[in-house]
Amino acid sequence: MPRIYPLFSSSSANCTYVGSGNEGVLIDCGASFTKIKNALELNGLDLSYVKAVFITHDHSDHIKGLKVFTKKTGIPVYSQCDTLDVLYDMGAICSHSEDMKDFAEIGQMKISCFQTSHDTIQSCGYRIDFAEGGSCAVCTDLGFVSDEVRKGVTGCKAVLIEANYDVQMLRTGPYPSYLKARIRSDRGHLSNEDCGSFCGELIGSGTESIILGHLSRENNTPEAAEYTVETSIAGKGFQRNRDYILTCAPVETAGGFVTF
Repeated sequence: MPRIYPLFSSSSANCTYVGSGNEGVLIDCGASFTKIKNALELNGLDLSYVKAVFITHDHSDHIKGLKVFTKKTGIPVYSQCDTLDVLYDMGAICSHSEDMKDFAEIGQMKISCFQTSHDTIQSCGYRIDFAEGGSCAVCTDLGFVSDEVRKGVTGCKAVLIEANYDVQMLRTGPYPSYLKARIRSDRGHLSNEDCGSFCGELIGSGTESIILGHLSRENNTPEAAEYTVETSIAGKGFQRNRDYILTCAPVETAGGFVTF
């Protein structure tokens, strides 16, 4: 049965395992090789289960473990063309990379990407469809929900989606004005409010599990994110634990997954 394991999720490190049986993929590689290996083992997953790494974009919290991880494992790396060029230039990858043009097939999984709006050369989310049935998406680092994002994740049974900041916490917090403006922009991050509004749409189209991810440590809390998103979804007539399951991805896994 397909599962999604949020191994690391924050403004510091991001890495998610998606798979079933003894095969899966990593979405991003933003923690050290040792931390990722230990996180997999904590969830009962062997490193050999990982068949490929898919990179969303080139910011350090998504790639800082990539160079060592690929050197030690030889696992292929998939991403969009411009992102791969940046990763080559940075020395984060040297071979075994694949350009995400349409989709990739890894075992029983079909992985496709969709563009997101973020302040980097290229940024995307990923949708994973399983031959046995079931689909999920990992969608973080998006300044707003575009039509392409909506098309990419609609219909997925489980969605890990960004709820990066609480509007009031960001407004009154310690960040300088330019950084606050960047976060709020259409090339920044998604607020709890915007996330909640979109999650209501997703549940209406069949999504059963929502995982809130990429929470800012400075401008958000799991409690604030869950409350805001749940309240917004309730406004569309859906009830938590009856119509959908809502969880927050941990900063670092203690063991846990969502089945879909």
